[in-house]
Amino acid sequence: MRILANDGLAEPAITKLESAGFEVLTTKVAQEQLIPYLNKENIRALLVRSATQVNEELIDACPGLLLIGRAGVGLDNIAVAHARKKGLHVIHTPNASANSVAELVFAHLLGGTRFLHESNRHMPLEGDQQFRALKKAYAAGREVRGKTLGIIGFGGIGEAVARIGLGLGMEVCFHDTHRDRAVMTLEFAGGQQYDLEIQGFGLDELLSRSDFVTLHVPAQDRPVIGSRELGLMPRGAGLINTSRGGVIDEEALLAALDSGHLSFAGLDVFAEEPRPGVRLLMNPDLSLSPHIGGSTLEAQERIGLELAGQVVELLKKAD
Repeated sequence: MRILANDGLAEPAITKLESAGFEVLTTKVAQEQLIPYLNKENIRALLVRSATQVNEELIDACPGLLLIGRAGVGLDNIAVAHARKKGLHVIHTPNASANSVAELVFAHLLGGTRFLHESNRHMPLEGDQQFRALKKAYAAGREVRGKTLGIIGFGGIGEAVARIGLGLGMEVCFHDTHRDRAVMTLEFAGGQQYDLEIQGFGLDELLSRSDFVTLHVPAQDRPVIGSRELGLMPRGAGLINTSRGGVIDEEALLAALDSGHLSFAGLDVFAEEPRPGVRLLMNPDLSLSPHIGGSTLEAQERIGLELAGQVVELLKKAD
């Protein structure tokens, strides 16, 4: 049985699939060539990340497919309902990259509070001539300890963010339509564990009480955070989005940054990927990364192995 990992797959996952008797192809096939390739090569399982689009047309045109797998969290690049209606298995790995995404949240958060996103732009250009001026410009950073972190969306990634925030001494709260409280277990070196309860709030209350807000929600039909919501946040607050482009109104965000209402924002995802707007890219109050939340070596290995395990279990039954 042949499997195409069109957006790549970690080597341990390939080994696991091959050991189970599958042939794994890692040829990167262009979107417009994908349908004929899948049919010609008799591909039974298609594994993708975020780049490849598995739409209704592809699903209808490739009757040999038995399974579609997403190496990651979101499924918005897959026509899930249509695939399942056609009898295909659709699988993903929602929690394998949770810690990697959570750590990137704090890379943006800590960088933003200490102006590292700006300092790293200016030091190479001006550090030899303007060292004292830059030191003065970036000397008004803030600590995160004792500050309130609001988490919008409290699945596996939101929980991972909460654990890091609690470990840093932050007051953590969350908004989720399915939960109103949660008990978090913090694990430390030596096997020590502590349970802490955190509280859920309505969206408006969370925004108004949080010094920093981070989003962990799936793709939406309309922005979760627009002008009204930004206006509820305290002046000087920070905002992080590592979930999906479009969940923040980017024009409203730029206005809030330009007015000084927000002190900074961190974006790993954009409404217009892979071509984010120039005004976003050039704004000095934005800390930016190119959709790398789950892209650590550790996460990619976990994602691949978890995905491979599901493929083996499902396709061995179908063989």
